[in-house]
Amino acid sequence: MQITFLGTSSGVPTRSRNVSSVALRLPQRAEVWLFDCGEGTQHQILRSDIKISQLTRIFITHMHGDHIFGLMGLLASVGLAGNPNRIDIYGPTGLEDYLRACQRYSHTHFSYPIKVHKSQPGLLYEDEEYTVSCGRLEHRVTAYGYRVTEKDRPGHFNVEQAKALGIPSGPIYGQLKRGETVTLPDGRKINGAELCGPEQVGRKIAYCTDTVYCEGAVELARDADVLIHEATFSHQDAQMAIDRLHSTSTMAAQVALGAQAKQLLMTHFSPRYAPGNNIVLDDLLQEARAIFPNTAMASDFFTYEVPRRQSLELAATKNSL
Repeated sequence: MQITFLGTSSGVPTRSRNVSSVALRLPQRAEVWLFDCGEGTQHQILRSDIKISQLTRIFITHMHGDHIFGLMGLLASVGLAGNPNRIDIYGPTGLEDYLRACQRYSHTHFSYPIKVHKSQPGLLYEDEEYTVSCGRLEHRVTAYGYRVTEKDRPGHFNVEQAKALGIPSGPIYGQLKRGETVTLPDGRKINGAELCGPEQVGRKIAYCTDTVYCEGAVELARDADVLIHEATFSHQDAQMAIDRLHSTSTMAAQVALGAQAKQLLMTHFSPRYAPGNNIVLDDLLQEARAIFPNTAMASDFFTYEVPRRQSLELAATKNSL
């Protein structure tokens, strides 16, 4: 699982930051899931390593322009490229009407199937490897956060050990990989769990923007490996954040701390903190780290590889030795 930030500014783009969009790459299944799609997102994709042909799902948090103005252009470009894959889109009430109106007035026809799903709190999507759940945030309009959970996987199957035990390859290996007990032709019973390494704990990612601090964000981020959270304002501008129902850097850190997340990646920064101003983005980073040390500040095209939980635990064990 690999996260790539395609836009990290709030409200309007700047010379160095586009408006909101985050891509989640799932290399093992050659898929890309997109979270929000601000204006210019398709241009950002072209400048990145993201393959637009792998796009299968888009999750929209809310209907503000800096999160949806790039959606129609992206979908139209995918269609002109002849992408035969279906794209599923999830978002608040009004998203489907918005897309239909864009199609109607721009005379755009999609050459591939699109399905729009209405986001609502609870389980939103599930397949054999992942679930996506949704929760309400607190903003000026209806806004949702999303949580992607990778399902736990069996540990690595030790093929060499199986061969050493004289177990013939074939369907039996599949049963053993699933941890089943198999009776061999010679009468021996083999417990598949003994041939597999430790279970691989599924990774968890939470995406929360736009919102002021709220318990809904904490619940979405509970025990997450990565929390992506907006940090529009500095702590010194907390009243402005509260008035506009956005988060400060310290609010984002408090969500991460309360949720016991492993890593906080802040995004959605106000252009008011440009270099040369009294408060700059590094100040926001220091504010957050004072509460939640494991905080990083995203920039456009910043890529983060989500480590496996087991790897994190092993690293922690080695560091303690």
